[in-house]
Amino acid sequence: MAGFNLGCPSYLNRTRISCLSLLVLLIIVASIQTATAATRPAKQHPNFVVIFTDDQGYQDVGVFGSPNIKTPNLDQMAKDGVRFTDFYAAQAVCSASRSALLTGCYPNRIGIQGALGPQSKIGINAEETTIAEVVKPLGYATAIYGKWHLGHLPEFLPTRHGFDEYFGLPYSNDMWPFHPTAGKRFPDLPLIENETVINPKVTGKEQAQLTTWYTEHAVSFINKNHDRPFFLYVPHSMPHVPLFVSDKFKGKSEQGLYGDVIMEIDWSVGQIRQALKENGIEDNTLVIFTSDNGPWLSYGDHAGSALPLREGKGTAWDGGQREPCIMAWPGQIPAGTVCNQMAMTIDILPTIAYLSGGKVPQDRIIDGKNIWPLMSGEKGAKSPHEALLFYWGGHLNAVRSGKWKLHFPHPYRSLKDKPGSGGTPGPYIQKKTGLALYDLKNDISESKNVADQHPDVVKRLTALAEQARDDLGDTGTKRKGKNKRQPGRVD
Repeated sequence: MAGFNLGCPSYLNRTRISCLSLLVLLIIVASIQTATAATRPAKQHPNFVVIFTDDQGYQDVGVFGSPNIKTPNLDQMAKDGVRFTDFYAAQAVCSASRSALLTGCYPNRIGIQGALGPQSKIGINAEETTIAEVVKPLGYATAIYGKWHLGHLPEFLPTRHGFDEYFGLPYSNDMWPFHPTAGKRFPDLPLIENETVINPKVTGKEQAQLTTWYTEHAVSFINKNHDRPFFLYVPHSMPHVPLFVSDKFKGKSEQGLYGDVIMEIDWSVGQIRQALKENGIEDNTLVIFTSDNGPWLSYGDHAGSALPLREGKGTAWDGGQREPCIMAWPGQIPAGTVCNQMAMTIDILPTIAYLSGGKVPQDRIIDGKNIWPLMSGEKGAKSPHEALLFYWGGHLNAVRSGKWKLHFPHPYRSLKDKPGSGGTPGPYIQKKTGLALYDLKNDISESKNVADQHPDVVKRLTALAEQARDDLGDTGTKRKGKNKRQPGRVD
């Protein structure tokens, strides 16, 4: 190696082998860095828009098979980007699902379960990091227009958790005195701007304007912040019951009022994407559309459809948690693509952190993974998850790994007879499932138990479940879990 100087320290120049080893190491590191850089979009600090609907069924979008609800803007978004066929909410109920989206953690990890009500004394813990808090240190403007549902008391509001602006309802729109089955236990429904109640008594007249108001705020925010990076979160109050729609879409759908509501949400998507285009930032903005859980089937004609999936909201069957999901980013996500790999809302925070250059919290467990390879259509990209967990409350009901989904013995709710109509729900009954394995690739409806034919798969998924129980607990097996954290609490 005479005349070949790598600038090695003197203690490495003792042998040609040591210097050669360093050279090989440097080449390997450089190759890894180059490969990583190649997969990350060249644009710095892109914008992010997350549109999150409430109780929308898997089938309630044209490109997901709706037979009679027209969604031209979502259909176009799918043509412009990627449609995820196997994308899940983290739990089939409001607050739990939203906590997972914003923190990248299973709800059981951070102590948020169920649907927090007006009397709740808990909310998102100040020590948890939201997507807004990931990007805010990078100079991002942040806003939420819509339903929050992670605590209504001041210390839990969005403005205390990374959002510059907030306009919307603190919890579900049925938590008001006019609820068809539980109205007397709910106070008046407030509308909040930042931390001020601007309307203490929302009526049906105001509810009919919510989708329009959220959309107008979103468009205004884009217009105001088009020259700086931003994170915009639009969690619609609809199509959660009670259903309300503006005059723009009343009576427009073949599927009645529910279809009208979805058509107005589709209009909202179109308005937001048009604002991006008019401001010349469409090519620097990732837009994500999905829902918090499946349809509330007991409401019948006021509920959506999860077909061809089994059951709906409030269950760990795919009808409760598999959601319509579309992502678009011109020039970065290949147009008209479909991803069949499993992913979950917990993956959105790590992915946004990766794309923005933000930091994922290092002092605590974050369950989500970066799914940019799936979104960008990277050749051969696979789900980064060995398994996804399906809890209902604190009970581990199922585990999915690849095409396999294993249900453990658990009770679940199902329609008793015919569903309700006109905004009044029908009754549920409790059913039970035993240990059951489903091949979701060939049996999307979870109808044929093949556990006996695949004992090796059952064994492997049961072992994954045991790891989850040790980590997050399981009320079904009376396990506490060693890595659970507490929600925020007010005495």
